[in-house]
Amino acid sequence: MSVITTKGVTKTYNPEKIPVHALNGVDLEIKEGEFTAIVGPSGSGKTTLLNIIGGLDRPSNGSVQINQTDIATLSDNQLIDFRKENIGFVFQAYNLIPVLTAKENVEFVMLLQGKSKAERDSRVNALMKAVGLETKINKRPSELSGGQQQRVAVARALAPKPRFILADEPTANLDSHSTANLLDLMLELNQKENVTFIFSTHDQRVIDRARRVITLVDGKIETDEVRA
Repeated sequence: MSVITTKGVTKTYNPEKIPVHALNGVDLEIKEGEFTAIVGPSGSGKTTLLNIIGGLDRPSNGSVQINQTDIATLSDNQLIDFRKENIGFVFQAYNLIPVLTAKENVEFVMLLQGKSKAERDSRVNALMKAVGLETKINKRPSELSGGQQQRVAVARALAPKPRFILADEPTANLDSHSTANLLDLMLELNQKENVTFIFSTHDQRVIDRARRVITLVDGKIETDEVRA
């Protein structure tokens, strides 16, 4: 079953001045439970495509269907609500809230969803154990290593039980050991909870683990390789 379908997606920045064509007609289907890497040289459109799929940016033309909803037609407020219920994000820069503890960062979206304290506590404790940080639950980001912060970011993305996770260069700031641990965790969660993962990455270590690799060049899909 396809959870994401893009048709004819284009994105042009500065159309009135010096136009930059970031995406040039992208047709793509992502099925539930995929572990997919979007790769390509700098400027190929990877992050732009990820941001459009995630509703952080809007296409200039084309449609983006997620769970049979064309998110390109949603209002800003509708889009915020849709993201909150369906999409988890993991960013290169972690984007944790510095004044909150790890626990508070992980439960943040669940608070916005109106989940009860009992449900939040149960989910956060399970996720912090899953990412190997149950003893760091009350630490603030400044008290954690880069690898630990990224694992908190993964737990935060998973906390509201999204249909899929979008990860933009999630290993860029991590050493080899932290990267291996993070990817093992993501694969385990992908397999156990059937969460769909889509990566934008240059990292060969991520590409080697992916079960599907989509190569973008000049805003177009050049190759699409599905692995056994």
